[in-house]
Amino acid sequence: MPEAVRAIRKLIEPVTTNELITVSAARARILGCDQTAPMNVPPFDNSAMDGYAIKAADFEANHKHFQLVGSSLAGHPYTGSVSSGECIRITTGAMLCSDVDTVIPQENCSIDKGVIIVHEAGSRGANIRRAGNDVKEGSLLMPTGHQLTAFDIAWLSACGVSKIDVRQKPRIAFFSTGDELREPGTTLAPGQIYDSNRQVLSQLLCQLPVDFTDMGVIADDRNTIESALKHAANEHDLILTSGGVSVGTADYLKEVVQQLGTLDLWRLNLKPGKPLACGRIGASLFLGLPGNPVSTIVTFLLIAQPAILTLSGCLDDLTPVVYQARLGGRLFHSPGREEYQRGTLHNNGNALEVHVTGEQASNRLGSFADAGCLIRVPKQCGDLEEGSIVDVYPLRGLIG
Repeated sequence: MPEAVRAIRKLIEPVTTNELITVSAARARILGCDQTAPMNVPPFDNSAMDGYAIKAADFEANHKHFQLVGSSLAGHPYTGSVSSGECIRITTGAMLCSDVDTVIPQENCSIDKGVIIVHEAGSRGANIRRAGNDVKEGSLLMPTGHQLTAFDIAWLSACGVSKIDVRQKPRIAFFSTGDELREPGTTLAPGQIYDSNRQVLSQLLCQLPVDFTDMGVIADDRNTIESALKHAANEHDLILTSGGVSVGTADYLKEVVQQLGTLDLWRLNLKPGKPLACGRIGASLFLGLPGNPVSTIVTFLLIAQPAILTLSGCLDDLTPVVYQARLGGRLFHSPGREEYQRGTLHNNGNALEVHVTGEQASNRLGSFADAGCLIRVPKQCGDLEEGSIVDVYPLRGLIG
């Protein structure tokens, strides 16, 4: 699917406007400009462990008894002087004064009436974390277009950064199409089913740096679909739909998109997810996902999500994480289309082993029950026997 992703991303005009927000609210947002370190981290030389700080020259001169003259605690540095033959008690993270240059771990010392006896010492500078050891002032922390993680938030906070420029969130509208669809909790008439696609799309969109509008279920009516698309295009950067892009007699979505705008891509050599459409309506990008629930999920993860991140201004490498695993059973596949089957992934000794999650029909949401990965089956392959090596895409690496 890399070719389809590249083709769609070429159609996208990423968000370029920024907004200033608090760092605490910036997880998953896209950095709007290069972020450099405003200070050294740590900002001062400090101890890497609990112990006693001495002048290394004293120990090197075979001086092993030191008079304890004070303490340096985290947040409460020692402000006096330390002369030859003296030492201070120091705790992990506490600031070193300029008179000492080595920390002796407390387990390498004993104490007798205020005198510290050093039994073993490391080299000069041992057990000291120097100012700027983690981050140098002025160094690049992260570049423009980087999607911020929880770890990035911690790093920014450690540097004293409280506010940051990020790309504004693109606006996404999404809806399902189909006269048969009803909201969960309502009573079903004969021939009706509950709409799960909007539920899963809203959950997946929650993990991306976007604002979104759920437009509900749109009936299989040409005029209703046209009105919905016009409304969505006027107020949103992306229109995301599920269903209505196949070749059924009531699948009007493709025709209406062509009438209102352009359709640049339709149908993929992919299973599940063949009937996927991409185009534009005015300034809005249009992505029409298949209506079968599994097809909706797979095409969102593999195609729509990288497109949305590109739209959001993300410049990170969006290539999915892929591992190789041994098939724990037979996998059935007819040559012709690249397929992504759902699987459970296990560490079997020193190797990964993957099992298919039962029957793989595109309407069967149950194939995602307990699934931990997608198994990629190349289009030229037939059935794969137990023990075959396959590429697997962990779902944790695809979601968000």
